Amino acid sequence: MLVAERFRLNSTALKLIAILAMFVDHASFYLIPKGTTADIVVHSIGRLAAPIMCYLLAEGYFYTSNRRKYAKRLLWFALLSHFPFVWFFGLEWWQATSVMWSLLMGLIALSVCKNDSMHLLVKLPLLALCCLLAWTADWNFIAVLWIVAFGLFRGNQTLQMLSFAAIGTVFYIVPGLMSMGLDASFRFGIWMAIPIFYLYNGKPGKRSPLMKWGFYVFYPLHLLVLYVLYQWIWNG
Repeated sequence: MLVAERFRLNSTALKLIAILAMFVDHASFYLIPKGTTADIVVHSIGRLAAPIMCYLLAEGYFYTSNRRKYAKRLLWFALLSHFPFVWFFGLEWWQATSVMWSLLMGLIALSVCKNDSMHLLVKLPLLALCCLLAWTADWNFIAVLWIVAFGLFRGNQTLQMLSFAAIGTVFYIVPGLMSMGLDASFRFGIWMAIPIFYLYNGKPGKRSPLMKWGFYVFYPLHLLVLYVLYQWIWNG
């Protein structure tokens, strides 16, 4: 049965869901004891953010009027997000970087894969290189593969969802269960994104500078604000 149009979601609604899930996930970082039921529930909800971001980026690849500017925008915010990310997670500056870098690598990888003038034997090493360059970033090569799958199978939602679930299960859920056991059960939360994707109506929603730049600005800003608050609360 088709879902009534009034219950469908445009890209603006998807962005808001991703922002809310990400904020709840990060806000609970120091507030909820690890391994508790509340921790698992909150982090399960937080697993919605990355899949939705990857899906929207793949959609953006087809909707943007200038892919070079799109890539430059991601690059600048990847740089701006780096230090808020490592500060928030208590990492050295060289240990890792934010999901913005993974999204940039995913955009480049999708551009390569959609280039009809490029031979497959050239595309595969370049795809592997994008995955390698995203290795230490949040969501690493998983985000790259999701973006490529969402883009390549655009128009066939069944293949999109099957590839999304397969990549997430093989490279994210199974390794987590093997290394952390039931403490990694929150990783199954990525599957909650599937019904949300089925509700997507393919429409961009309201266009405005706020919606265009809001997510990019929110990402590093909320990490920085939460970091300062946590330092004030825990160390003050």
